[in-house]
Parts: sequence; C-alpha cells; structure tokens
Amino acid sequence: MNNIQKRLLKPSAATHQDRRGRLISFVCVSFIMILTVAIIGFIAIHGLATFTDNHISVWDFLTKSDWNPGQMGPNGKPEVGALAMIVASFAVTLLAALFATPFAVAVAVYMTELAPKKGARMLQPVIELLVGIPSVVYGFVGLVVIVPAIRTVFGGTGFGVLAGSIVLFVMILPTITSLTIDSLKQVPGYYRNASLALGATRWQTIYKVILRAALPGIMTAVVFGMARAFGEALAVQMVIGNAAIVPTSLTSPTSTLTSQLTSQMGDTIMGTLPNNALWSLALVLLLMSVIFNVLVKLIGRRGELK
Repeated sequence: MNNIQKRLLKPSAATHQDRRGRLISFVCVSFIMILTVAIIGFIAIHGLATFTDNHISVWDFLTKSDWNPGQMGPNGKPEVGALAMIVASFAVTLLAALFATPFAVAVAVYMTELAPKKGARMLQPVIELLVGIPSVVYGFVGLVVIVPAIRTVFGGTGFGVLAGSIVLFVMILPTITSLTIDSLKQVPGYYRNASLALGATRWQTIYKVILRAALPGIMTAVVFGMARAFGEALAVQMVIGNAAIVPTSLTSPTSTLTSQLTSQMGDTIMGTLPNNALWSLALVLLLMSVIFNVLVKLIGRRGELK
C-alpha cells in the first residue's frame, strides 16, 4: 500500500469530528438514563420501606385519610393514610389546568392568528415575565390577595383547593401559552390557505383546521403545565392550609403531596416510619405524574388520528 492509498484510507478530520460528536451524545444520553433510573430507584427503595420494613398495608396507605405517622391510632397501628393528599393534589392540578387551558389557547390563537405583529411582540414579553417570576412570589401574592378575597366572598379561612388552584392557574398559564403558540406556528400555511380557498371563514379555519391540526401539541402543552402544577410545592403550601384532611369543599383547608413533603421533611429522622412515609408520598407523587402524563399523551394521540 503506497502513501496515496494510506492517505485515502485514513479517516478525515470530519470523520473524527463525527465520531467525537456521537461519543459525546452517547455519553450524555447514557448519563441522563442512568440518572433517571437512579432517581426512580432511590425513591422506590425508600418509598417501599414503609410497606416492607414497617409493614404498613398498601391499601390502608392509599385509602385512609388519617395522617400522623409518628403516633399510634385507636387500633394500635400508625396512622399512615395518604388519601387526603392524593385527592388534594389531583384537585388543585385538574382545576388549575381547567382554568388555564382556555385562557392559554385563546391567547395563543390571538397572538398567532389574529393579532398584528406589533401586538404579538408586545404580549410576548408579558408571558416571558410571568415564567420568570419565582414561585414564592406567586405564593406570597396568593397569601396576601387571593386568600383574603376568597375569605370575603365564600367565608371560612380562605385557604384551600380554590386558592391553590388560582395560584397554580397563574403559574402554569405562561407555560401552556408558550408551548401552544409553538404548536400553532408549526401548522403549515397551506392548511390555512386551503381552508380559506374552500370558502371557510377565518374563525372556521382557526377552529376546525388550525386547532385541530395543533391538537397533539396543545395536549403536550397542557401536560407540561399540569406537570408543573403537580410538582409545585412552595406556592401551594402558602395558600392551601396544610391540613392533612380530605377537602370537603373548594374552600376547606387541605394539603397536597408536595406541601406535606416540604412542611415535614425537616422534622423526621432517616429510616424511621415518619421518614419512610414521606418517601412513600414522594413515590406516589412520581407514579401519579407518570400515569397523568401517559393518559394525556394517549388523549393527544387519539386526537391526532381522528
């Protein structure tokens, strides 16, 4: 083999660059996968200790609402029932998504389909500003403004699911709006032109063509918004009342999984039942998030196939 053949068979600089790029990507993806599996495994091991080491019934944990892991109940067993937190977590998340989705879709449609470019440019910084506000500020505003307003209108203490849902509504609104805008912008322009050419009005084009084509993306935006609402702790903790009881109305104080974790994590010792019970709440939170994401993604995929 002469020198010319050796130079032709030698990998070029571009080939080395391509190999380095693939290696870096593989290392990063592997690290993320290992990190994800490690986090899930860590939470699962500690969360299952309540049932394996402390011999608490899974059924009692999920269906009973008496929460006081540090004390024995009347039946001589620890009071480890998470039903109140599970119900409250679902309630504030679903209610916040129910409030936020119509507003987010309406704002996104206005910015992408109706507003002049100048109007859209003015609204974009407002949405970005809402994303950047820390959650403690939302919670403080909710504590000072929303809770007294609910107390004045509906009576009671003002703390509860309604206050938490309103705070989360404001927090997830920019997330759903931004992702919905991206989804609407991805709808091909010829969809609009074809619909208008067939005689459809502008609103009919938006309602029956554009929103329909962007439905999977909108559902994904709702998932991200709900994921943030489901995992939000500090702002909800400040306005929900932090009482581990099943909410009987929108204005009765209660506690979510995240608010219970943040309020009690510093008061337990690692390896004890109260600490294991908190890890079990974290495990339930993780499982509920996964199930919630899968359900909404299935709904989005079903809408895409119609």
